Amino acid sequence: HAFGRDEVLAGIDFRLRAGEVVALVGPSGCGKTTLLHLAAGLLTVQAGEVSNSFSSTAFMFQQPRLLPWKTALDNIALGLKAAGVGRDERHFRARELALRLGLAHRDLDKFPHQLSGGMQSRVALARALVLAPELLLLDEPFSALDVGLKEELYRLLLAQQAEQGMGVLMITHDLMEAVRLSDAILVMAPTPGRIVCRFELGQPAASRDDAWVYHHTAELLQTAAVRDSFGLPPAVPALAEVPAVRPGAGLRLVVP
Repeated sequence: HAFGRDEVLAGIDFRLRAGEVVALVGPSGCGKTTLLHLAAGLLTVQAGEVSNSFSSTAFMFQQPRLLPWKTALDNIALGLKAAGVGRDERHFRARELALRLGLAHRDLDKFPHQLSGGMQSRVALARALVLAPELLLLDEPFSALDVGLKEELYRLLLAQQAEQGMGVLMITHDLMEAVRLSDAILVMAPTPGRIVCRFELGQPAASRDDAWVYHHTAELLQTAAVRDSFGLPPAVPALAEVPAVRPGAGLRLVVP
């Protein structure tokens, strides 16, 4: 796939199965978003093919992209309206899911500008999930959120994914996020964008604790393929002896 004379993607070949979460990880400019847009049908395939046998697809973007003139409830129900679902039914489904995702009744009557960034992200997630898609595409929707909210949305996403059995293809710069959520990680490198390695994560995502995630993220960061992809220098062996902190060393910060 190319834009003008610039080859953006080359030699891409992978499969996503129902119920599987696959993360595309790589540096900026390696073609992750282009690949996701091809999978979504937002770009025309120039060579090769995209075979999508999932019956329905939903997309969650980096920004919530809520319609400013519609309430949170109507934003969530927007896809159901497009699918021809009646007003009462779509509002019932949207409200039920929104409450499960941590939105309060009072939030659903608010407009996007009245919601915090975290609440807007919940609305965007609910808008995608209320369609019960067989395939969910995620374009770094959690990248601007604080760590506490990220963890909460991770938990909600995994619970819905397990319940609905949907396939998920996500892109991220955050290797720890990929280890937290995915069953398999595809590492991409740029110029042209290509998949250089695949890592399988054997333990179910719902049973991974923080220690497991930190350990496996650190392991991946030591692999040559990951370091080369992100332009990191070769891994340095751990020091046999860590120097002690000098007595009296410290930092003081005073804000009057």
